[in-house]
Formats: sequence, structure tokens, C-alpha cells
Amino acid sequence: MTSDAGRFSGKVVAITGAAHGIGAASALRFLSEGAKVAVIDREGEGFAENLGGTTDDRLLTMAGDCTDAAVLAEFHQHVVARFGAVDILFNNVGQSGRERAAQFHESEEEVWRFVLEVSLFTAMRMSRLVVPSMRERGGRIINMSSDAALVGDAGLADYAAAKMGIIGFTRSLARELAPHRVTVNAVAPGAIRTRAHDRLTPAVIERIKATTPAGFIAEPEDVAGCVAFLASEDARYVTGQTLLIDGGRWMI
Repeated sequence: MTSDAGRFSGKVVAITGAAHGIGAASALRFLSEGAKVAVIDREGEGFAENLGGTTDDRLLTMAGDCTDAAVLAEFHQHVVARFGAVDILFNNVGQSGRERAAQFHESEEEVWRFVLEVSLFTAMRMSRLVVPSMRERGGRIINMSSDAALVGDAGLADYAAAKMGIIGFTRSLARELAPHRVTVNAVAPGAIRTRAHDRLTPAVIERIKATTPAGFIAEPEDVAGCVAFLASEDARYVTGQTLLIDGGRWMI
């Protein structure tokens, strides 16, 4: 991992879904570059394992369900009370229907609603909490989409819809906030080595590699580096964009 120590010194970063995978890797990246980082995840036990403990005075952790609007509001209150207003928000939390995913004609509305809730509505709710202060001070919002939004993988209609919704939300919010020195962008990862990939069979893994021009599955740190770029001053003129991080699986 490469980093620019101190690049985010004094900045307050909030990340949802950060006990594992991309969220945890991003939290570590921001901490390594001097930020004060607040994270929330339903699986709070993962903080100690993946964030090197919870004793760092620049790290605030909270266990909670990100699909609960009241929990997000409480998280935001804790962040502001501990560190001050949020400068950088990474709306990372989200997932597909996983074991409940199905071909659309066999899918269930209950699963659609969960996928939309966790992947789209959490980003909208959390953004709504930080935007008022960002309009006054400037800031960065990075939203988690997926290359599934553009590829349209079979059996993931609800997930693709939610993640394309993230792209539309990103563009609209970026246009609204640009006059206030706030940039809003999305990242759209493809195959990344997370716990979800650990459940895939070797045959599926090889098929993913075969359909990825780069020929390998990336690490969470590969996404974290891109998130850090979009959060930095180097990206001050980049807004409303969706950055695909998928080894060339989908090219735009």
C-alpha cells in the first residue's frame, strides 16, 4: 500500500460498512494518511480484527444496522461530537441478495426491498445527514456502486437496479453541490477479494478471472486507493463521475 502520510491530516472521514473488506481497507488507508476516521458496521466484532484494535484516538467505531435511519443519525451525532463535522463520507455499505438472489421471474419483492435499502437508501440517508454542513464548508462524498450496474449480471436485477440508482444519485447530488465546493463521485468495483468471494467455488473464481482482461481478482486495498484519490485535493475538479475498478471487465 502506498500513501501520502498526512494528506488527510485534520480531516474527518465517516465510512459505512467498514468492519471488513473494502470498508476496512479504506479506513486503514485514511488513518495512514492522518485522518480522523469514524466507522459503523452491523458486525462490530470485525473492527478489532481488521482495524488493528479500537484504541487509536483517531478512530471511532460503532456497531449498528446501517439500514436503520435512527442508527445512522446516532452515528452521525457521535462523529460530530467526537471529531467535528464530516469532511469526507464514504457510503460503502451494500450487498446483493446473496443466498436469496434469484432469476428475476423467481425473485421476491422482500429481497428487492432489502437490496435497495442497504445499497441505495443508506447512501441517501447518510448523505442527507452530512450535506448541510458540507454546503457551508465543502467536502467529499464517495458512493459505492458496482460494475454490475453497467454489466447487468443475470440473477442480480435488484442489485444492478440499486447500484445504477447510486450512479444517478451521485450525478444529481454532484450537480447540486458543485457550487458549494463539494464533489460527489462513485466507485464501481468488479471482482474484489472479499468475504463474499471466499464463498465462491474455484470454478466460479476461474470464470471471473477469464472474463476480466487484467486476469486477476483485486484486493480491497486497490479500491481503497481509488477512494482516497477521489477524497483528495488531487480530485477537486472531478465530480459526478463513476470510476470502474474492475480490471477492464467493463470499459467506458
